[in-house]
Amino acid sequence: MSVITYRQALRDTLRAEMVRDENVLVIGEEIGVFEGSYKITEGLLKEFGPRRVKDTPIAEEGFVGAAVGAAMLGLRPVVELMTINFSLIAIDQIINHAAKIYGMFGGQTSVPLVIRTPGGGGQQLGATHSQNIELFYSFIPGLKVMAPSTPAEASSMLRAAIRDDDPVLFLENLGLYNSKGEVPDDYAEPENTKAATIGRAAVTREGSDITLIGYSRMATVATKVAEQLAEEDISVEVVDLRSLRPLDRQTFVDSVKKTGSAVICEDDWLTYGIGAEIAASIQEGAFDYLDAPVRRVAMAEVPMPYAKPLETAALPSVESISTVIKETLSAVGKRVG
Repeated sequence: MSVITYRQALRDTLRAEMVRDENVLVIGEEIGVFEGSYKITEGLLKEFGPRRVKDTPIAEEGFVGAAVGAAMLGLRPVVELMTINFSLIAIDQIINHAAKIYGMFGGQTSVPLVIRTPGGGGQQLGATHSQNIELFYSFIPGLKVMAPSTPAEASSMLRAAIRDDDPVLFLENLGLYNSKGEVPDDYAEPENTKAATIGRAAVTREGSDITLIGYSRMATVATKVAEQLAEEDISVEVVDLRSLRPLDRQTFVDSVKKTGSAVICEDDWLTYGIGAEIAASIQEGAFDYLDAPVRRVAMAEVPMPYAKPLETAALPSVESISTVIKETLSAVGKRVG
């Protein structure tokens, strides 16, 4: 095992997949000569050449459409969108073409396409560059949406996404790029990696008092909450969704059945958010086990402010999540503090 950054895990895995399969290529703005805005593609142009590392114009609809066509013809394109906000320019290609071609063509052709894109606030990039709009894509049948929270997950899930025959939107929160964690030195995939990472949530910390559910950056925040509350004798079970479509309802429903209560934390807006779907699934699958209403903690319902104090206040925090957990446990008579 090596301790590396989330950024390095992505870069190493992408390179390993390009070495393994000559049909894997990368496409996007400034990914070649400039080596990517976030340096995920550093060194790839020099190693693999312009045939497999394609710098594009600032035309997301055009190069995502080209990647869809390339995937239909047997290649495995990995598109880098500089930010998920720019996916709105290509949303027709993603939703009306990549997601639907397999079904509309009666399974005659697949679209093994990966779209890697970062998002999220906390970097003072302003309202139009700080969004978590994965809900748009998680809503669409035909797409798979993955949201790794650790370097190890980033590695295994990117590998599985590239090898999958369906289009995958691969979410990378900007706040995670410099986070560190252990990643296996051997990038060879076990036979069960795909089954273990696509469409499977994970209980990353066992607990008994309450279930805390998150994904991407909020899964890491959830772990910090659980560690802090453990010092106050509050046992929090953490569930990392990892995949937003397909959604592993069974794992978090089983967790809630064990603990009797749940809090969901997310970086996107509360109204119509991912957390609303999780809450509805808990109500359907674990209603008789609930001791208290399911609570949600999300971003303030405003365009993301630029000013750092306001941006920080708009995002969920360890403190805001801990407060809701204590309120939930107090409501059912469990001792807190």
